[in-house]
Amino acid sequence: MLDDTITKDLSADKQYSIGVIGDIPALLAFWEMFRDQANDAVLREIGIVAAALPGQNALPGIYEQAHGIPLHKTWQGMLEDHPEINMVIEATGRQTLQSELRTNLPAHVTLVERDCANFFIRLLTSDKIWVACKLDLMHTQTMLKTIIDQLDEEILFLDLEGTILGCNKTVADRLGSPKRAIVGGTVERVFGPDEAKALEKTIKTGQSSESTATSVDHEGRAHYHRIYTYPISSEEGQVTHIVAMRRDITRRTHLEQRLQQSEKLASIGELSTYIAHEIRNPLFSISGFANSLMRSEGLDEKTTEKIQIILEESKRLDKILKSIMNFTRPTDADAREMNLNDAVHNTMNVMGIGFDEKNIRLILDLHPNVAKVKANEDQIRQSLINLVKNSVEAMPEGGELRIETGMNDGFVRLTVSDTGIGIPPDKRDKLFSPFYSTKGKGSGLGLAMIRKIMDELGGEVELVSHEGVGTTVTLNLPPVAAVRPVAQEDAS
Repeated sequence: MLDDTITKDLSADKQYSIGVIGDIPALLAFWEMFRDQANDAVLREIGIVAAALPGQNALPGIYEQAHGIPLHKTWQGMLEDHPEINMVIEATGRQTLQSELRTNLPAHVTLVERDCANFFIRLLTSDKIWVACKLDLMHTQTMLKTIIDQLDEEILFLDLEGTILGCNKTVADRLGSPKRAIVGGTVERVFGPDEAKALEKTIKTGQSSESTATSVDHEGRAHYHRIYTYPISSEEGQVTHIVAMRRDITRRTHLEQRLQQSEKLASIGELSTYIAHEIRNPLFSISGFANSLMRSEGLDEKTTEKIQIILEESKRLDKILKSIMNFTRPTDADAREMNLNDAVHNTMNVMGIGFDEKNIRLILDLHPNVAKVKANEDQIRQSLINLVKNSVEAMPEGGELRIETGMNDGFVRLTVSDTGIGIPPDKRDKLFSPFYSTKGKGSGLGLAMIRKIMDELGGEVELVSHEGVGTTVTLNLPPVAAVRPVAQEDAS
């Protein structure tokens, strides 16, 4: 026989101690089937102690060498040598042997006939298949969960009432809550009312839908999202659940807006040449003749008033033309090193006059060691004037106007903050577009010009606003690097 540890492993600490009775072919077939189809959990409860081969004397060594199970010529001898046996399996199916065992087995030994043993082995097989399917399902579930949790998009699994049944890790990370705290909530609380509208459309039509939503974070920055809702249907084709996915498209939207603005600027540049030659010359003629008429004698009051209107409208049109011409010119002309703090002081010494009457409190917080920038000082001052005018107009009842300078992420920072009415999210997309104005007057080129100046200088414009709280606009200007001019380096 082989090492006794094999037998000990099969029989030690088992709930059942089994003796198998049969001929060699039946015993071998039974054993192989039992070993192949029983799982580890069952084998821990069942232990085969010995086998009996009534009337079989041929080739017992083969079985012993294969399995290390003690063999006996009679079942009586097997029970005498192994009194711990409490179950006997009859593997031949012979009626005479089964009748003999029913009559003579001790009362504490249970008889399991071959058909019954086969039935239980099939149960073991089913159990093993179930366990394998369960493990495969768990593996698939874990893999799917891992993939969904790694996506940057926020994903919700919803019922038809909009109640959250599950979510991915991206949602939990954004909310700072565990998934179990999110489950049971509503889509409006996690995403917003716009997503709820998309959900209603999918429930109503049974088709997937897309929509775009805008939100404002706690810092007052606008975020753009694309929402996708997908129906999950039963085998009968009835929608039972909804999958909602939200993708952050803020950066893409920002780039698209910049591209659209660049296209507008290109069109304006082409148009400005036509305006300069085809409109401005007739405008000068109109203005000149109007001035000549004003000097004429014998004009009545109504005629003088009409001519005055012509002159005023001519001046207003000329001012708009100048704004357009200035807008299309390169902004880096006459750029030189300048001190931003000095420009702020010089500008606000003039702009600040009359703030007390408007109940506006001016605060200047200028960092003493701010780096110099290379820009056209007149354009920087004009940018500051435009921002200050916007802030003053946003505070009709008065408030606080704060102007700060400093350094931030390698840029020289100029920030203008107010405590005004703020800007609605639906208007922020157009603020930096040429000819767009929320005031009903002016050319609408102020903020567009500021962005153009910043782009050509290699800087950035940032806008943060809360309705009813105020607005902050930050100009980030590249500082002058501590590098000697090329001519000096060559001379040295």
